Amino acid sequence: MLLKNKKAAILVENIFNDHEFWYPYYRLLEEGAEVEIIGPEKNKKYTGKSGTTTVSTSWPGEIDVQEFVILIIPGGYAPDHMRRHANMVGLVRDFFDQEKIIGAICHAGWMLASADILKGKTVTSFFAIRDDLTNAGAKWVDREVCTDGKIVTSRTPDDLPAFLREIIALSGK
Repeated sequence: MLLKNKKAAILVENIFNDHEFWYPYYRLLEEGAEVEIIGPEKNKKYTGKSGTTTVSTSWPGEIDVQEFVILIIPGGYAPDHMRRHANMVGLVRDFFDQEKIIGAICHAGWMLASADILKGKTVTSFFAIRDDLTNAGAKWVDREVCTDGKIVTSRTPDDLPAFLREIIALSGK
């Protein structure tokens, strides 16, 4: 239980990739983490692309980033909705500024671009947003997982095992 007594956050918005939300959620719980689900609104139900639902336990205005070690941003089309909320983007920036682990998979790179934290970073993502990430100043690579500092990125749900192994390993350093 590498994350016992540690807190992790997962961002959520409608049309999240169900696998990219639930796999990290349960892996983090399995490692002993307390997991907060953060949406633009607290206690709101959000629906994934495949129809699963979750309810946010918090919203950015009540989060003390210092209490957390990990932030996960699932893909799907949720990141495009997340980045329409300045407080969601600001939260990603706050995690970066406080040198916390940020995991972004698939289309979640949009949130990293919107938070303006990609300049000089090497990242991966779903191939369709490659141009968005390179235009935000990142070097894009095609790998199942890519770590640059405390930013961990992956491409698709197939990469989830490597993505979570890297995030959990990084949390122990």
